[in-house]
Amino acid sequence: MGRQNRGTNAGPQDKQHFSHQHALKLIVNPTETILTCNACEKPNNTNKPFYGCNTCQYFLHENCFNAPRFLNHASHPSHPLTLLPRATYSSCSFNCKACDTVGNGFCFSCACCEFDIHLQCASLQSLILIDKHPHQLELNFGSPYEDKDSEYVCDICSEIMNKENWLYYCGGCDFASHLHCAITSPEVGVFAKQQQRPVPNQNQNSNSNRNPNATVDMINSANEAHEQIMAAQLRAQIAARGREACLDLVTPRRRYGYY
Repeated sequence: MGRQNRGTNAGPQDKQHFSHQHALKLIVNPTETILTCNACEKPNNTNKPFYGCNTCQYFLHENCFNAPRFLNHASHPSHPLTLLPRATYSSCSFNCKACDTVGNGFCFSCACCEFDIHLQCASLQSLILIDKHPHQLELNFGSPYEDKDSEYVCDICSEIMNKENWLYYCGGCDFASHLHCAITSPEVGVFAKQQQRPVPNQNQNSNSNRNPNATVDMINSANEAHEQIMAAQLRAQIAARGREACLDLVTPRRRYGYY
């Protein structure tokens, strides 16, 4: 008789995710409407599978669970983006460069550029069709005009748009739309397969076509993200000690002497 493995209670369908210390169990067709994904902060209002830890009330959509650790995204071609379970800023939140809203869940981040986007924004389709326009709309990562200082409005809500944010645009009709106006309930989609770790190319003849700095950039991005997390933790500790010191000045602690 073989020994029973007592090191884990994980079942055959349980999976470990880097963002949580416990194994996450597969929840098929969850009926509870209160389950909220810790990654995208959206409720599971569909019949799609969830992974969760009931003890910690920690849940992830299947697509959020399967999001890659590193992402090469066209919106930020200079560096690969690193998936972080929480923002590394002292506020523990981030401002999404795509939709200009605050996020408290997972983000794809470039630490050296302070570039952060939601998972659902990172997985947006490059071309979409909506019922408010007859043609396909193309995802743009900023102003679609040559004059980047020119103002333009969303043709759905008629509000002036932020020139730094992403938009959906039809060049033939000069039709522009906010992301949230084009897609009212964005969900995290399926990401294209990414190279998780650099793999040496066995074909030496193709080395000339590869970017020699891509591997270095990916490693540096991961290291910088780790350093940002450590720095955020240190700032939080310093702030906590500072508050304790101020409290001591206001209400000094009693000190007892023994003779």
